[in-house]
Amino acid sequence: MSNNPNFQPLNLLEYESLASQHLSQMAFDYYASGAWDEVTLRDNRAAFDQFRLRPKMLVDVSKRNLTTTILGHILQFPLLIAPMAFQCLANPEGELATARAAAKAGVGMILSTLATKSIEEVAQASLNSSPSPLNWFQLYIHRDRGLTQALIERASSAGYKALCLTVDAPLLGRRERDQRNHFSLPSGMQLANISSSGLGISHSDTESDLFTYFAYQLDPSITWKDLEWVQSISPLPLVLKGILRADDAVRAVEAGAKAIIVSNHGGRQLDGAIASLNALSEVVDAVAGSVDVLVD
Repeated sequence: MSNNPNFQPLNLLEYESLASQHLSQMAFDYYASGAWDEVTLRDNRAAFDQFRLRPKMLVDVSKRNLTTTILGHILQFPLLIAPMAFQCLANPEGELATARAAAKAGVGMILSTLATKSIEEVAQASLNSSPSPLNWFQLYIHRDRGLTQALIERASSAGYKALCLTVDAPLLGRRERDQRNHFSLPSGMQLANISSSGLGISHSDTESDLFTYFAYQLDPSITWKDLEWVQSISPLPLVLKGILRADDAVRAVEAGAKAIIVSNHGGRQLDGAIASLNALSEVVDAVAGSVDVLVD
């Protein structure tokens, strides 16, 4: 595969194999790694391998329709691209290319707070798509609440349809590959949504620069009470990303969440956590159709 210049990947595993050949070791490990021993990272994939389908036969499938609705918006295919930071590590167009591709495919996109293209640029990139693109903004609550409020206001003004609050990252998981590589952004690359505030990723000689950013800039003290503050300043529906338990799911609904993303952060936070797919049915049963539920 690697020696064939005309090779065209057909699935995500083949894209991943090509990526390992074209990206720097630091960039590839950042995208591919999980926390600590990567047990949960492996379990996430194994959980899907263990599920089996029981198809019904002799059903008319001459006309197939995969459209669905999420928070009242139509998707041509039941998928949103999860929030992923630093996409310019893979391609100079970064999040702009992802936004255009998502809009063309009729799927949604969740833009990371730590994107390398700005809230406004990404919104503009998919603006002329038809049907209207479904973009959400993923939020980390910073110690600087003024900065956090400014991010929410910018997302609302730019036309994002929901605010996706990540709740499973009060502290960054220990990602040993990033620590070993001394992960840092290349010169000239920045946090496009944060740089105007004067904040950036400070260099550390012992930790990954992302670990240092989380330690000094994000607020580890947030609780359910902070959701009231977020909703008081945001006109957007609130989505909570990182729920893995029935009781947390019920509490999320009580706190005003309009949708829940069952997620363990791709195995990048708490190693040893339950696989997201294995937590899905518990959450679905707990909310009993009161809110939309997605799985990461």
